Amino acid sequence: MNRFLPGAALPGRLGRSTAWLATLVLFLAALPILTMIVMSFGTADTLEFPPAHFGLHWYRAAWRTFVSPDDTDALSMGAALTTSLIVAVATMLVSTLAAVPAAYALARYRFRGRTLVEQLVALPIVYPVVMLGLALLLVFNALPVELGLLRLVTAHVILTLPFTVKNCAASVAAIGPEFEEAACLMGASPGRALCDVVLPLMRPGILAGMLFAFIVSFNEFTVTFFLYNVDTMTLPVWLYSRTVSSLDPTVFAFAVFIVAIDFALIWLLEKLVGDNGVAL
Repeated sequence: MNRFLPGAALPGRLGRSTAWLATLVLFLAALPILTMIVMSFGTADTLEFPPAHFGLHWYRAAWRTFVSPDDTDALSMGAALTTSLIVAVATMLVSTLAAVPAAYALARYRFRGRTLVEQLVALPIVYPVVMLGLALLLVFNALPVELGLLRLVTAHVILTLPFTVKNCAASVAAIGPEFEEAACLMGASPGRALCDVVLPLMRPGILAGMLFAFIVSFNEFTVTFFLYNVDTMTLPVWLYSRTVSSLDPTVFAFAVFIVAIDFALIWLLEKLVGDNGVAL
């Protein structure tokens, strides 16, 4: 007997109204990116939407800005990009090194205050980033030494730890303690079982956390805005400075470049990890 009504969506398939709603939500989510891409192909000297004419004028101007910086700029785009890459790579490594043992302890052990530790790890996701940036600024200014890039790396590690810990913890939870027990029964020490069995199986979660940390750090603006100086200006802050000073349309071409990097990293995440170990 057919238990489904005529015209009803089968399990695993979207109904027509649900499909239209999902399409609308996805379109609204992509609308800012689509608008930015359209604006980057405009040829007018001022910001106008939709552009009256299309071309590669602002991409050529962005390339000239990259290879031949203006003497009036306090910092070149290349220097800002280099700073962003250094901070993002350092953040990715430090956050991962801290997240792996933390995730293992949270997933394997039951101890007093465990719930509180989990909440503290996730706190940067819900904490107002403006207040976090202001608080870190006050703390760093009270120190007797100038930390330079370490200010940004420390702040970005705080912001990315929830992503790295969550992904690593998801991998540990999926492994199960029986793998370590089997290794120990075969003569491996607990440390050897951890290094030879658990860590290789945690690879999807570790890779996912590393890429999430890099993406979040590379695109972080709000907290960075409180902590940067002219020698540690990152690419998002550099782009903001271009919009404040002159509303330069080349920022759209640079923004398309950043989005292309992010999409490449997300594609790499899907290829390396897929659905395994990805947790938000």
